[in-house]
Amino acid sequence: MIFRVLVDQVGEKLKAQKDADRRFMQLALALGRRGQGRTWPNPAVGAVVVKDGVIVGRGWTQPGGRPHAEPEALRRAGAAAKGATLYVSLEPCSHFGKSPPCADAVIAAGISRVVSAIEDPNPEVSGQGHARLRAAGIQVEVGLCSADAKRDHAGFFRRIREGRPHVILKLAVSADDKIAAAGNKPVAITGEAARTRVHLLRAQSDAILIGVRTAIADDPLLTCRLPGMEARSPVRVVLDPMLRLPMTSRLVQSARTTPLWMIASAVAEPAAATKLGAAGAQVIRVPPQVEPSVLEPPAVLKALADKGITRLMIEGGSRVASSFMQSGLVDEIWLLRGAGEIGADGIAALDALPLTAITQSPAYRVRASEPLDPDILTIYERT
Repeated sequence: MIFRVLVDQVGEKLKAQKDADRRFMQLALALGRRGQGRTWPNPAVGAVVVKDGVIVGRGWTQPGGRPHAEPEALRRAGAAAKGATLYVSLEPCSHFGKSPPCADAVIAAGISRVVSAIEDPNPEVSGQGHARLRAAGIQVEVGLCSADAKRDHAGFFRRIREGRPHVILKLAVSADDKIAAAGNKPVAITGEAARTRVHLLRAQSDAILIGVRTAIADDPLLTCRLPGMEARSPVRVVLDPMLRLPMTSRLVQSARTTPLWMIASAVAEPAAATKLGAAGAQVIRVPPQVEPSVLEPPAVLKALADKGITRLMIEGGSRVASSFMQSGLVDEIWLLRGAGEIGADGIAALDALPLTAITQSPAYRVRASEPLDPDILTIYERT
């Protein structure tokens, strides 16, 4: 009887520890998300230092990618870090870059246990950070909430492994699957709640991309306009093979305050590139793959990854969305469906592709769905 009581007590203690570990790791992941859109090309990592069940330090990767999350959390913990547990959403780095290895900082702080969500795929790390911690006598556990961490760090992982950003396609469609009226005339499709979510997604993205036809028709700013988050606007990217965007465009006029990158063909006029550069825009020429005046999605993504972009949001228009879908390069889709109809002469959401290429495709599954009165948001992810 006494033995059973002891076994039950041990089991309850282990369960309580597992529950606490998961709770603190979820906090580390949430902290890391604060940096999404601001840390590229570095990952947006979160870290929590816990001692005797009490949080003594929290940190997340700072804008520009430094300081890293672990030194931030350890700095806030101070002397309390000695003998504590560190929860971190990605393996602590083990190499010298623009800052010293985080693994060394963890060892120097006297941390006794590290719970890490997932291994860093960077060849300069790739398990070496965990190995260094173990060699220093620190208990290391890897894999807690790994699925969540993999999703949070998808952009960093794809850039390392595939040489491209994680691509999120945002589509706002009417009840009859249209995105604009005849002649590409803009139409308000969704309500305020949906627009707020879109602006939050912009803030969590490194860059936002549209085609030049949409840029000319809509004359958008593509900034984050949530109160207090204006500084978190992403890099604006326009696919403009022949550099047709007029200098009077609001994108060009605001290029000195919010970065504007123009992706152009190698045959675009040098004079147009010079004018855009003088206005503050950066022109990135992509080598031709099929036709000199056509920008192929793989080449575009490589160019953006080379510039450090890890999370790319595509916001329009239908031809751009269709081309990236047909190239198999869309990893996540945010489909916002409004309640009203536009009519048969409206612009289809995916140009020549039916919307069922998303909604009924075995390549995607529904990750989440929620009402945003009066609209509905459905998030699809690659299977």
